[in-house]
Amino acid sequence: MEETKEAISSHGAPSSAVIVVSSHVVRGSVGNRASVFALETLRRPVWAVPTIILPWHPGHGRASRIVPPPQEFAALMHDLEEAPWLNEVGAVLSGYLGHAEQAEAIVSLVGAVKARNPQALYVCDPIMGDEGGLYVPETTASAIRDRLVPLADLVTPNRFEFGWLTGRLLETTEDVVLAASRAGPSTMLITSVPSLLPGSIANLLLSPEGVRVAEHPAVARPAKGPGDLMTALMTGWLLRGVSPADALQRSTAAVFEVLARAAARGSDELMLETDAAALSAPSAHVKMRSMPRP
Repeated sequence: MEETKEAISSHGAPSSAVIVVSSHVVRGSVGNRASVFALETLRRPVWAVPTIILPWHPGHGRASRIVPPPQEFAALMHDLEEAPWLNEVGAVLSGYLGHAEQAEAIVSLVGAVKARNPQALYVCDPIMGDEGGLYVPETTASAIRDRLVPLADLVTPNRFEFGWLTGRLLETTEDVVLAASRAGPSTMLITSVPSLLPGSIANLLLSPEGVRVAEHPAVARPAKGPGDLMTALMTGWLLRGVSPADALQRSTAAVFEVLARAAARGSDELMLETDAAALSAPSAHVKMRSMPRP
């Protein structure tokens, strides 16, 4: 636990780049489109690796998919491992996978980054489903669970994904806290958790310091991509040296603000280009509270 605590809290070098390995869409602010924008807004250089290319978020309807062949994807990732600039990297963030075999290439890359920079942070966003069920093949979900989650310094599932990872039914915030305390790693961010406030939703951060909950009013018909944005902002703030609890508050406020603004405009996508200021200096208020760690 102490090693994870140190890894989470020891990033602050302005030059620390982030390798983001996730999906790329042509239209919209999801996957790498959201992550790269958010991290660069927080002044992090980004190396972006697409795991799949889509014309838009699959939730908007069926569309073509371009998935790099596993051998070619692994070769590209190996090139990054051998890059002379690898010492610039302070974090690896993985998200949506286009194929189960991509997990092994990510494992290898994380190992290479940490060998060069032992304090580097690995953040795993296990994007695999929501309340409607898994939307990736079970082989891909299993690869994320078995190969990537155990390697991570910070894991950021939504409530459904966390329930699938732990094999538990999570109906209350207390259910989530108990399950998180029995799972690894010691630092986890679970999004879309039930709130004690009527009409609200929460993000829950479990870390060696304890349990912190950030709550805000739920946004009706939210735009796509808040999970990608939340994970990227958490990563960016941690790299800037703020505490995990402070990163939770800032990131939750920013996501709530851009979601609410997009909804007010009737947009089906986050409008990060318009609301960029909210990412680094959100004005929205979120309620913060602590809970005992079991």
